[in-house]
This record gives sequence, structure tokens and C-alpha cells, in this order.
Amino acid sequence: MRATTRLRALIDGDGTHVAPGVFDGLTARLAEQSGAELLYASGGAIARGHGVPDIGLLGVTEVADRLAQITAVTSLPVIADADTGFGNAVNAVRTVGLFERAGVAGLHLEDQTFPKRCGHLDDKSLVPTTEMVGKLRAVLDTRTDPDLVVIARTDAIASEGVEAALERSRAYLEAGADVIFVEAPQSVEQIELIAGEIPEPKLINMFHGGRTPLVSRQRLAELGYRLVIIPSDLQRAVIRAAQRTLEAIVRDGDSSAVADELTSFTEREEIVRTEDYLALGT
Repeated sequence: MRATTRLRALIDGDGTHVAPGVFDGLTARLAEQSGAELLYASGGAIARGHGVPDIGLLGVTEVADRLAQITAVTSLPVIADADTGFGNAVNAVRTVGLFERAGVAGLHLEDQTFPKRCGHLDDKSLVPTTEMVGKLRAVLDTRTDPDLVVIARTDAIASEGVEAALERSRAYLEAGADVIFVEAPQSVEQIELIAGEIPEPKLINMFHGGRTPLVSRQRLAELGYRLVIIPSDLQRAVIRAAQRTLEAIVRDGDSSAVADELTSFTEREEIVRTEDYLALGT
């Protein structure tokens, strides 16, 4: 079964499915080995993995190349962050083509202006609803795999309010979006309001320390949220672990002070399947 079809089956079924945020092949392997059932290729985490902030600095080919690295080493469906489509409707069509060839199962497009900002930063600006609707229709008309899941994201809560976000969501669903993603609700009441007003499949962003309060998976399932993405927590854990190890190396000249926190040489090679690769052709 294609990854796109598998993702659709998850959305059409029961329950709420959590997608950890990954940003390269190694974190994709780790997430799959942890028992995750799908992955989220976080645009913000991919940007920060390049050493730059999530403010639209990377180009579409840079992101597509990283997506191909991720899908090459996992069997799980991958939902990709397509930002604004990296421009207007024409750019968005090209983006979807590149992302499809990279092997993603789904993607989300947002209604911010280009270049965009992280959904939990201030001073976001949006394109008109009609422009976003046109972009969505163009993408839906040109996807080569009809099972590719197209998720429409609105960032309207921060700049226009929750009612405007709901109006935009309805327009995007009418345009044909498969799933709606209202970014950065600021209270449990807003999360519940969105659930009540939008019965169609929904995605929600849950990460520690953001503007959206954390809600249990069970409660999100009761509210009808089918997909949960956790974009940055894995990368933040990696950053903290790297900082601790670097502190020891710079201070002591080696990492013995944090040796119990290091993955063993053997386990590292098992994670990346060194023996499997070496056995090829023998």
C-alpha cells in the first residue's frame, strides 16, 4: 500500500494519530524504531537543522532534498510542511510536484504571506482568503497521486481572531482540502470551539512551551482531531543533549563525564543498519 493511501486510512479511521517531528534521516529512523506510526517533517526543524531560523530562508529544493533523505530511510507515512508553497499558486504547484517526487504522504499549505514565520511567532501576515483558495485548488488539480493528503493550515487566530480562522477553514474545506489545520489556538476553549465548528478531519500542533496548551491524546480524540504533530520537541532534546556533551568535551577534553548519556558505538551502528548495508551483494 502506498504511503499516501496508508495516511488516508489513518485519517478515515478512528482514533488520534501522533506524528513526531523529524528533520533528517537519523531522526526519522529513531522515530520509526520508537514505535511511531507516522512522521512529521517539520519545516521549522529542517530550517534550524541548517542553522537558520524558521522565517522562510530555505528554498523549496533545499527542503525537498531533505524530505527525500527522510522518506528514503523510513517505511512510515511522512507529512511534510510545505509552508506557503514557497510563493504564489504557481510556486505551490511546483512545490507539490517536488514533494510528491520526494515521497511524502501528505503536506500542509498555510495562508501566511511569503516569506512566512513560525506559527508561534508574532507579527504574522496573511494572504486574502481568495488567494489561498486559488492556491489550494491549483495544488489539488495538479497532484499526480489522488491519495496525496492536502492539509490546509490557517494562521488567522493570531492576527484576525478565531472566528476569522473558522471562516477561512470553511472556505479551504470547500475548495477541497482533505484536512484542516488551525494553527496556534491559545486556549482549551478555542481548541474545543474549533472541534465543534469544524466536523471534518482536523490536525492540531501540540508541543511543549508553545502558545497552544497541551491537551491529552484521549481528549483530542474525543474532540475529533485525527492528527497531532509535535514539530520541535525531538530537536530541542537533541540540542540539549549536544550542549551537555559539548560542555564536557570543551571543559575536560573528552566526553567521559557524560558517558552514560551517550549511545554506544554498537547501538549507533544498529540504528543506521550498518550490517544490513554491508551484507548487500554478499
